[in-house]
Amino acid sequence: MNSAHDSQQRSDAPPILGRRTLMGGGLGAALGVGLLSVAAPSPARAAEAAPRGFDPHDWESVRAQFNLSDRYLHFSTFLLASHPAPVRAAINDLRDQLDADPPTLAEGFGDEDRSQQVRAVVADHIGGRREEVALTDSTTMAISLLYGGLKLSPGQEILTSTQDFYVTTMNLRLRKERDGTPVRTISLYDDPARVSVDEIVGKIVRAITPKTRVLALTWVNSNYGVKLPARQIADALAPINARRKEADKVLFCLDGVHGFGIEDVKISDLGCDFFASSIHKWMFGPRGTGFLWGRGDNLNLVRVTIPSFTRAGYYAWVDDHAPVGELGAIASPGGFHSFEHRWAVPSAFDFHNAVGASRIHQRTVSQASRLKAGLSEIRGVHVVTPQSPALSAGIVSCLIDGVDLDAAVQRLRADFGIIATTTPYKDSHLRFGPSITTFPQQVDQVVKAVAKLR
Repeated sequence: MNSAHDSQQRSDAPPILGRRTLMGGGLGAALGVGLLSVAAPSPARAAEAAPRGFDPHDWESVRAQFNLSDRYLHFSTFLLASHPAPVRAAINDLRDQLDADPPTLAEGFGDEDRSQQVRAVVADHIGGRREEVALTDSTTMAISLLYGGLKLSPGQEILTSTQDFYVTTMNLRLRKERDGTPVRTISLYDDPARVSVDEIVGKIVRAITPKTRVLALTWVNSNYGVKLPARQIADALAPINARRKEADKVLFCLDGVHGFGIEDVKISDLGCDFFASSIHKWMFGPRGTGFLWGRGDNLNLVRVTIPSFTRAGYYAWVDDHAPVGELGAIASPGGFHSFEHRWAVPSAFDFHNAVGASRIHQRTVSQASRLKAGLSEIRGVHVVTPQSPALSAGIVSCLIDGVDLDAAVQRLRADFGIIATTTPYKDSHLRFGPSITTFPQQVDQVVKAVAKLR
């Protein structure tokens, strides 16, 4: 990212144009980029990528937008998304432009101008403001920037759970090793299949101490499929925070990747202070894209780990001071990214909105409920995901008496053409993820196949 050649390119180009040109707004004209819009696919490219007569209200037509192999039933697309036709078209068109003239599009501050529009699209979707959104390449990067950079006073602690994923747990461990930040871990529930809102909220509230500054949790657990009642957690924190000084209030942070793109809710309505997610899972956005959102001015509470490639960053370097400008831009890691993917992000939100957030939610959750109900009727199969949609989303996890999980995944694929996974946890489970690329009758096929595994 920061090779000598790359650094030389970056530091040399702007002074050649002259500082007055930069500060006078002439950079765009000088570089030929200006305030570039996020390019829409060319008509030829869009026609090539999209099946004829796309009807976002027809689920067969929606499925036809994906180039997923017809040999399999795809119940794990949430791991790394297949791009729907509009996203493919946007990526390909931008790649063609970059291949034809990369400096014009990406050099100078061309990426900053386009990324501003990407951040605006993300902000609009989550119910925030553009300056509250920093762009990343993944949830992992967003979580790492957050927990590695949060400014904490001596003695302030981070509270997390035993159910959280590797990325959160290891980032907090690294933070503790580096800075000595106290990290305390609790269990949020005893039995995921029988979890309740009161159990989760009660355990959290009882665990908070005067030293607790950060609550680091995951919205939808990728092992059990439990969806935390985020709004109720936020409401329970409100009276606690009302009694505290601003610098001591509990910051509610969420890894939201397995709810983002499924739940029909504005993220800003969840009540959390920070939210991290990729766009390449349930949103079916370009692979290698994500974001970190901080409510209001909360991004000010996060130290910048990787310098941004922005005007504010460049001016700060030249004048030897901290960057001053839009928080989201300054907090977005610099360097050369997969620009054709990042700049194509709006096409994913357009596709999502065309199909309809409410319809996507209902489609995903109804199939997940159907799958849980069917699996629960099979003798020897133990569904660990809550039956209630209020405490679950799209992930469905289970165990099968006497059946090795890896063997189950292999048999499902080889014998029944079903793609499932095991969960990457110590207490692993067999996991399925119905989505807008699957159908109710395919859910029934999964149930029948699992019954034959024993």
